[in-house]
Amino acid sequence: MVCIWLNDIVLYTFDYLKCLLIMVGTLKRKYMRLRVVSERTEIPNLNPNEKMVHMAFRASNVDFLNLMQRCPRLRMIQVPPSYRKTMSNAIQVFLDMQGIELLQGDVWGHRKDLDEYFTVEDATIEEIHSLAASGANLDDVKDKVQKKARIGTELIEYIAKNKITA
Repeated sequence: MVCIWLNDIVLYTFDYLKCLLIMVGTLKRKYMRLRVVSERTEIPNLNPNEKMVHMAFRASNVDFLNLMQRCPRLRMIQVPPSYRKTMSNAIQVFLDMQGIELLQGDVWGHRKDLDEYFTVEDATIEEIHSLAASGANLDDVKDKVQKKARIGTELIEYIAKNKITA
């Protein structure tokens, strides 16, 4: 066995092994990723397995229908608060009938040019689940976590109510 003393190589090797374990299925990823869609031309190019999407543009009813058609496993759509106010009731009812939750919130500080996904880290998800399991009031959970993680209150509530593991 060869011992490598360079920190970068050791970290790289550790990350490589971690990825292998994830691919094999022995180690589970515990972060949540929201695919950030910043314009309607991105919808046809989305991965059909996307489950959570943040719409960063003012989407029309046709855009929501195209999104649902492209991503049949969709479970949650997040839109900015200003866009939520102008959405039609018809699309909100249709999303509800399809079992897709519509959340209001922003992805603060996210740079789409660096990564097309907004990630909620494992520590944040674990904190939400542990606070909810301890019997804390949902409003208290939202207040505590929002200050630390800078994610929307409706997203925190969604994580608390659903078992998010990947």
